[in-house]
Amino acid sequence: MTAIEKIAGWLAGLLATFTVVFLLTPLVVTVAVSFGSSAVFTLPPSSWSLRWYEALARSRDLWPPVFASVKLAAFSTAVALVLGTLCAIGLLRGQFRGREAVVTFLVSPLMLPGLVIGIAMLESFRAAGLRDVWVSLVLAHVVITLPYVVRTVFASLSLFDFTLIDAARTLGLTYPKAVFKVLVPSLAPAFLTSGMFAFLASMDNYPISIFFTDAWTKTLPIQMLQYVEESPDPTIAAISTLLILLSIGVLVLGDRLVGLRRMADL
Repeated sequence: MTAIEKIAGWLAGLLATFTVVFLLTPLVVTVAVSFGSSAVFTLPPSSWSLRWYEALARSRDLWPPVFASVKLAAFSTAVALVLGTLCAIGLLRGQFRGREAVVTFLVSPLMLPGLVIGIAMLESFRAAGLRDVWVSLVLAHVVITLPYVVRTVFASLSLFDFTLIDAARTLGLTYPKAVFKVLVPSLAPAFLTSGMFAFLASMDNYPISIFFTDAWTKTLPIQMLQYVEESPDPTIAAISTLLILLSIGVLVLGDRLVGLRRMADL
């Protein structure tokens, strides 16, 4: 290895370290502030305390949005898994013109700003006469979670040998049973990976949800924004810390069941 290559490797490692520190510093600050005893954001905290987590447990305004977000994320993820799997199978097995354009169209919500998608869906729902808050939220969240499922399942299906289903049928299985016993287990890592990312994307979504919530139905990100506007204390840091722990827990679960390297390859 030449001196220039050594210097380039050292600079690349330094840049990577700086990037990681830059990205993780806000998370560390948020967690540290959430365990402080001061009513204002101070770092380092004058003393350590769990008062803001205790305040969350006693809060009457927090838990309805939490349950609403969890229910919305779970339902929209389930719908996205079913529709996304069917779309991926149709795109992979179907022979028609414009297939690549359809694939790009299905993942376009990941490429567009959330506010643009939210305004477009708001106008579309109004034109269609859709006024129900929950139905609007579910449809909107399915749109933003569907790309995770389509891309992941499509990539996994491209590696699957569909002749295995024919072999299972020759052994006496019906087509539905062959799909359930052969195809579904092979796609289980893709289902788990896409489902986790879709669930987190739904739980954390703000720019689209803001257009469809009302005074009686709020998601957790909307309630967090209200906390920032009305009572900017470390309670919001405690909520953010719990969301960080949720993300870490999802990654740990995925690592145990699938493996992070396999999840990254999907």
